[in-house]
Amino acid sequence: MAAVTSFSPSVAVASSNNLKTDTKTLGGLNVGFLSSTSSNTALYSLRARPLTTNGSGSGSAIGARMVSVPDIKPPTLLDFDTSVFKKEKISLAGYDEYIVRGGRDLFHLLPDALKGIKQIGVIGWGSQGPAQAQNLRDSLAEAKSDIVVKIGLRKGSRSFAEARAAGFTEENGTLGDIWETISGSDLVLLLISDAAQPLPSIYEADNYEKVLSHMKPNSILGLSHGFLLGHLQSVGLDFPKNISVIAVCPKGMGPSVRRLYVQGKEINGAGINSSFAVHQDVDGRATDVALGWSVALGSPFTFATTLEQEYKSDIFGERGILLGAVHGIVESLFRRYTEDGMSEDLAYKNTVECITGTISRTISAKGMLAVYNSLSQDGKKEFEAAYSASYYPCMDILYECYEDVATGSEIRSVVLAGRRFYEKDGLPAFPMGKIDQTRMWKVGERVRSSRPAGDLGPLYPFTAGVYVALMMAQIEILRKKGHSYSEIINESLIESVDSLNPFMHARGVSFMVDNCSTTARLGSRKWAPRFDYILTQQALVAVDNGTPINRDLISNFLSDPVHGAVEVCAQLRPTVDISVPADADFVRPELRQSSN
Repeated sequence: MAAVTSFSPSVAVASSNNLKTDTKTLGGLNVGFLSSTSSNTALYSLRARPLTTNGSGSGSAIGARMVSVPDIKPPTLLDFDTSVFKKEKISLAGYDEYIVRGGRDLFHLLPDALKGIKQIGVIGWGSQGPAQAQNLRDSLAEAKSDIVVKIGLRKGSRSFAEARAAGFTEENGTLGDIWETISGSDLVLLLISDAAQPLPSIYEADNYEKVLSHMKPNSILGLSHGFLLGHLQSVGLDFPKNISVIAVCPKGMGPSVRRLYVQGKEINGAGINSSFAVHQDVDGRATDVALGWSVALGSPFTFATTLEQEYKSDIFGERGILLGAVHGIVESLFRRYTEDGMSEDLAYKNTVECITGTISRTISAKGMLAVYNSLSQDGKKEFEAAYSASYYPCMDILYECYEDVATGSEIRSVVLAGRRFYEKDGLPAFPMGKIDQTRMWKVGERVRSSRPAGDLGPLYPFTAGVYVALMMAQIEILRKKGHSYSEIINESLIESVDSLNPFMHARGVSFMVDNCSTTARLGSRKWAPRFDYILTQQALVAVDNGTPINRDLISNFLSDPVHGAVEVCAQLRPTVDISVPADADFVRPELRQSSN
């Protein structure tokens, strides 16, 4: 990878230092061929201890009975220099990290941060495109900047109508053809679907190759996901060396980014936290441009990462607590509760409504410990039984999922699935089907239709124990893999309870699974059944068999340093909660169009 001049890890990242580059040509461009495939040589393994059992659970996640050891590997400290914004050091669980706080009072700094940029081209109108384009436009207007934000779409796209409705037009030069927009932009924000970027069937040629070939020398490529880097690494390529490559990755879906930005107009800013990364910096501007982009989106605080760490944590998180695992555990628990005689409506409330409502609001404001501490003594016993039985089964699947993401297997799976959306090799097209017609989700429609306004649902101790066990297991995997606490907390907790779960409370988990990003929808369909099955086959069986509670696990949960880190992050969050009406429309435009 190219050296970064203004953004450098204080602790060496193995994947960057071990890469050797040979020159390969991509569409006439010089790109780095990655000759090293090792990116985890410095990782430590989870530590296990033997458990005396009665003969059951051998070879299973329950039987492993690993004891969580929080401080195995210090997270990489990513320092950066900025000449425009104030860098602040915070301490999370005893580790120093650097952030930049946001706020509308910083908008006047945007012209300095974005110096040399006359046009920002926003490519794509999917989940992030509409939100980021509108936030950037509005922030720059407030800063009295003459930078143009222009939407680039393929000719004939039905998204032109939606872009015009949002105030972008051909007449004022803020809407146009994708390739003309890229060629004329100094900062190109590539916000098309992750799965579409490597596909040849969307824009007549491999998207990333054609996008890169149209970019001006010394311009800046902006990403909101590290997926493209993961794909390029999987095929032995890197980005051209004559452009800068940065990322600003909001920790929430596009509709949340826009909705909280609009809500924040009255309180000097509310929005979705973002990470930023500088992968290549050809002229020393990249860090300030990335931070300016993040501030303009309304991010309450921005923390540093690398593109590689971002795609590993983000793709992994989508399959875990953010969507796939939640989908799996509510299916498993709904089935269990109804089989035990609970009414369908109550079972739905005690699974989906419990997680997306009361639990999420409590964790958002007060943290995970507050969920446990709010329970009665009997409720705490239920929580502990569920937590103890679920933690390692959840970690089993999460561990496998992270390894699949880190090795590129999951990215290849997404790319291949995207190709199956279209007819090829004489085989029919297989686009993703919907999940919302099964019994559980029809019950959900009924429950929401009669739900009083503002009802967050019950706090059911067993469901809380399973959900918090899943959250803690995901935190532990990311911690063992060397991710920073800012990244861990945002990917495992804040994005879930402050962005995705409120929308799922408004419309249901199935609606999210059917209408979010292509990568997340594919991931949920693949991994949700794994969480469902392992909880049913191991965790719930352990509870029914009266397996003793693992007191070490409960003790570790109660004393885990992540709780203090969560408190620090909570102080940085905006003072307004996202408001999502029951009819909130967050259907991706291409899905809405295909259903017409």
